[in-house]
Amino acid sequence: METLASYVGGAWVPCAGPTATLVNPATEEPLAEAGSGAIDFSAALAFARDTGGPRLRQMTFAERGAILAAMAKVIHDHRDPLIALAIANGGNTRKDAKFDIDGAAATLAAYADLGRSLGDCRILPDGDEIKLGRTSRLSGRHVRVPRRGVAVHVNAFNFPAWGLCEKAAVALLAGMPVVSKPATATALVAHRMMTRFVAAEVLPAGALSLVCGGPGDLLEHLGGQDVLAFTGSSTTAETLRSLACVTARSVHINVEADSLNAAVLGPDVLPGTETWHLFVTDVVRDMTQKAGQKCTAIRRVVIPEAVADEVAAALAERLAQVTVGDPAKDGVGMGPLSSAAQHRDVKEGIARLCADTTTVFGDATVPEAGYFVSPVLARAADPRTPVVHDREVFGPVATLCPYSGDAAEAAAIVALGQGGLVVSVYSDQRDFIAAVLPELCPQTGRIYLGSAKMAAQSPGPGTVLPQLIHGGPGRAGGGEELGGAFGLALYQQRTALQGDPSLFSIFL
Repeated sequence: METLASYVGGAWVPCAGPTATLVNPATEEPLAEAGSGAIDFSAALAFARDTGGPRLRQMTFAERGAILAAMAKVIHDHRDPLIALAIANGGNTRKDAKFDIDGAAATLAAYADLGRSLGDCRILPDGDEIKLGRTSRLSGRHVRVPRRGVAVHVNAFNFPAWGLCEKAAVALLAGMPVVSKPATATALVAHRMMTRFVAAEVLPAGALSLVCGGPGDLLEHLGGQDVLAFTGSSTTAETLRSLACVTARSVHINVEADSLNAAVLGPDVLPGTETWHLFVTDVVRDMTQKAGQKCTAIRRVVIPEAVADEVAAALAERLAQVTVGDPAKDGVGMGPLSSAAQHRDVKEGIARLCADTTTVFGDATVPEAGYFVSPVLARAADPRTPVVHDREVFGPVATLCPYSGDAAEAAAIVALGQGGLVVSVYSDQRDFIAAVLPELCPQTGRIYLGSAKMAAQSPGPGTVLPQLIHGGPGRAGGGEELGGAFGLALYQQRTALQGDPSLFSIFL
């Protein structure tokens, strides 16, 4: 059985106890062990700050972008073995594994392009020069410079490749070294990527470190120049926000947590239309892709009462065509959940949801081996039923919430989720969209507008694009990542310069 070493301080540190066993979630076969007991986390962070930080800051944006392009090429060159690992350790179908691996490479490539466009500078001007005095001799200007600490990334289990690369791409381009801590249960893909990065020598010393196993006292050593970016449960996020390093030392923290994402079907969309087919396809994809283990997956389906029966029938028919099983076998459309803990939580969530709703499709029955569940589509008699909006079931589960067709009512149902990452709206009626958008915008970080005109090019609402903000208010954590150049701000200090503007050019 493989043991996963960690890469910190510019060297591989062997796996040491206490250890955790990584398994194939389809068969429960042990695959590897991970443990971080031999790591001196204080020294690991110091190496990243003192070695990786200065080397990155000496580089221009174009040079940092070239690093990201090289990382993307490494992933592309080892794509098939990484996909095989994602199938074995993550329970992904091949299609789902490609979604993770290719998403990682595409995000690196997008930020490599941004680096090229920013060119040979090291400091970013932020806005225009501002006249402050009677003449332009006294002016002001804002600039952004890299923080002088380390970015610690605590990533979720569902996207071991994409999760590592989307955070690392932004931090490295901004000029901050990274210590990445993948979720242990699915760490094989992240570990294999790191071995390939190191072997290819694409990174400056100290620029990227990887911790396989528990976090130990890693977070206790963070300070005011450091950044902590976390993706995971709201319960863990609450714990992180109460850490002394955050409350007493003002560590910059970004959180992406739970999200009861909603899809809203407009009253104008009739069965058989192109927008209807887009809506059905998106809901089924989001329910079953990676067994519903996506932070952007649709959990609540807000539909007009007039077509509620037709929606239920159409979704049930499509879900019945999805074969659940070992993703290593041909013809399987959905694999297992990623871990025993995830399996237990999802089954409990399904039981709680189905107690207060009507089951349209599926149940929680599972075979003896493997972490499998059926896709479950529920229907709420009252769209405001609390269990639908109070807790996310992080699996292949969604609930139909009928509404009258009024835009304000649809938005009010969505708002019961207390903030999310993405809301998708399916309509070709401009008046409905104009009415619902102002109500939805404060509730979510991104709104996907599904319509007949964009259907042929649609990536679906569950695809996180590096050019757009990823994050959301309230329950979703209140954080913001990606968004092109906007994402760099998390890792940079914004400083105001005030004085003779001819001196600003010395700095810029």
